[in-house]
Amino acid sequence: MVPGVSCRTMELWVGITIASAFLQNLRSVFQKHLKGQMGTAAATFVRFGFGLPFAILYLLVLHLGLGRALPYPNPAFLAWGVVGGLAQIGATFLLVYLFSFRNFAVGTAYSRTEPAQAAIIAFLFLGERLHPADLIALVISMAGVMLISVARTDITPRALFAATVSPTARIGLLSGALFGLSAVAYSSASGSLAASLPARDAMMQAGYTLVYVITLQSVLMLAWLVLKSPGELRRMAGAWKVSLATGFVGATASFGWFTAMTLQQAALVRALAQVELVFTFASTALIFKERVNRLEVAGCGLIVAGILVLFLA
Repeated sequence: MVPGVSCRTMELWVGITIASAFLQNLRSVFQKHLKGQMGTAAATFVRFGFGLPFAILYLLVLHLGLGRALPYPNPAFLAWGVVGGLAQIGATFLLVYLFSFRNFAVGTAYSRTEPAQAAIIAFLFLGERLHPADLIALVISMAGVMLISVARTDITPRALFAATVSPTARIGLLSGALFGLSAVAYSSASGSLAASLPARDAMMQAGYTLVYVITLQSVLMLAWLVLKSPGELRRMAGAWKVSLATGFVGATASFGWFTAMTLQQAALVRALAQVELVFTFASTALIFKERVNRLEVAGCGLIVAGILVLFLA
């Protein structure tokens, strides 16, 4: 655990992270549904464009409704926000694209190497270090992720190698790397706002960061669609109800992630976020009627075990 973090703060970021994981899985369910009605770029834009009004509403409620002071942006905030926003666009695009390859659970699992990659990125660029118990928890969870990724192949050295170097694996690992980069960037951007506030305000810092980033993402994605795929705009209009629901849960989940990562190291937040796979398997079986085999269940168990080590060590 991170020294100096109170038990009350620890409990807060844990609850926020679990709620965000549930909402993120729900958003992925909606995006998988939308992928059948529109292209990958359009299904990616929905997360940002339809979430923007809700992000602005959150910030207005915090500032006008609750009287919380607005922070002032600084060069570090602006730069980290751009890095995180672009990385998340790329990661989300690749994740939605993965849905075309294998089933919902396995496609999502490949990108869940994000916590380990976030820890490496944070160490290289920010000098953040994790407690040995945290590293053990990450390794256990990553073992679960990798078990899930090969659960539908023959467990032989040749099959394991093939699964590791397959296009699906490469896309998933790249998606995870970009998600890890975005997590570290958002944590840094949000944290940099603290100096401009009378007192640390995780919710305001997260809300302000969310509005900045999601505005940037919406403008860039909309410009791309107008120039490259204008027909997708009509498809989005035809699926506006699901798109609006996707935007709402996506923005709410992002607000939760940003708040949790303001309170705690990004790698630890994303490690706990592996609980999303539990929700993912429930969606796989109950919503998409896809079979889940024993190895996938065992992998899910390892992920849960890693989360338990994270908090019991």
